[in-house]
Amino acid sequence: MVRILGIDPGTARCGVALTDSAETMAFPRDALAFGDDFVARVARLSEDEGVELVVVGRPLSLAGNVTASTRFADEIFAQLRATLALPVTQHDERLSTTAAQRGLRAAGVRERDHRARIDSAAAVVMLQHFVDARRAP
Repeated sequence: MVRILGIDPGTARCGVALTDSAETMAFPRDALAFGDDFVARVARLSEDEGVELVVVGRPLSLAGNVTASTRFADEIFAQLRATLALPVTQHDERLSTTAAQRGLRAAGVRERDHRARIDSAAAVVMLQHFVDARRAP
């Protein structure tokens, strides 16, 4: 089993999640500000955490169409894939932010505190879906 790093791309902040070593659960990490050193910070985090696979969320519209957000996520994916010395893949992240907002509300997190947590909560949702799909028969 490997540790997997999940990234929910955003133009200001990218949500981050990591699986446990058994690949059963995804856990949030602090979001990373998107900027010039983003790829280097992902590489450092991957090395520090023993990550063997990076999954980048790919936000399509509900109808499955490519949007500006999809193109931005595709650019991040391409940069990480060209730079990191480990496999990088993409996974559909439609509705991950909506599910994350629901989860934060259910956990009793106040609405005003959502902004600080939503990016990584969405990364957890996306990464958990990816992990569950890998285990499905």
